[in-house]
Amino acid sequence: MGEIVGAGLVAHVPTIVLPESTRRELNHGADSTLVSGLQQLRRDVFDTVDYDTVVVLDSHWATTVEFVVTAHERRKGLFTSEELPRGMSRRPYDFAGDPELAFAIAAKAPEHSTWITAIDDDHLPIFYATTNVWEFLGQGRPEKRWISIGVCQTADVEDNFRVGRALGDAIAESDRKVLLIASGAMSHTFWPLRQLRDHESAGVEHLFTPEAAAADAERIEWFKRGDHARVLATMPEFYRYKPEARFGHYLMMIGALGEGDCTAPGRQYGEYENSVGTGQVHLWFGRPADGFPRPHRTPSDPDYLRQTSAEGADIPAAG
Repeated sequence: MGEIVGAGLVAHVPTIVLPESTRRELNHGADSTLVSGLQQLRRDVFDTVDYDTVVVLDSHWATTVEFVVTAHERRKGLFTSEELPRGMSRRPYDFAGDPELAFAIAAKAPEHSTWITAIDDDHLPIFYATTNVWEFLGQGRPEKRWISIGVCQTADVEDNFRVGRALGDAIAESDRKVLLIASGAMSHTFWPLRQLRDHESAGVEHLFTPEAAAADAERIEWFKRGDHARVLATMPEFYRYKPEARFGHYLMMIGALGEGDCTAPGRQYGEYENSVGTGQVHLWFGRPADGFPRPHRTPSDPDYLRQTSAEGADIPAAG
């Protein structure tokens, strides 16, 4: 039987892969603690814990009619960001995939009344929410497998829970020990372009609003106490501050960890920082002594059954 042996909410901002001299120029001479935080997380977890596969819940990879999981034997190439090619250009990546686990995750979709497709197309784009964290946490460990699951832009909270439940069930029925990375931000509103360069340093005073910073800080304290139930109960309030990808990366992760039943406390790596208006933090949830709770069961969904029984409805048409 497999299991999840750790999980984290991890920032992937472009700043972390810029040269140190550039980071310091942007931050009044100080380096970003998001960098030192990832380096410490590597030492504490990724170089010490016994695991086989890392699953990245990638907040930059937006799908529309289904969730998609990468199923490549290997992903290798040079990454240039369409968003910030000046700062992330021709960055090499090279890691083994885990197609067996990817197809097992996809196979669990009907059990949780959702749609997940495993894709092994070599031309499938890759995103820096995966490559940036791999550079810090995976590079130099060729024996470790990495796969990614995108966020679905039409998914609501329940949809994200369902794919997380499928993920958790697939892992439990495998022989894999897995680390989950919810790769993305908390509050996520950028400063307008003409003001943006006044807010590139890491200080909390540069968050888009004090209210957004306060909402993030409140949830960071809940995470540290292991109060995931409270985070989930207050998602409608948090949506006022536009968490990245509607917080789908975290919601998928916590769906795999038992949702509100999960009480694993978070350890913070580095400080909470600004990135041009957005809230960034690294929080790691170690495996409880008796393991993470089992994922919830999904009740039978008449809408799902109706759609999948219709001819061709298992691949909904995109607009």
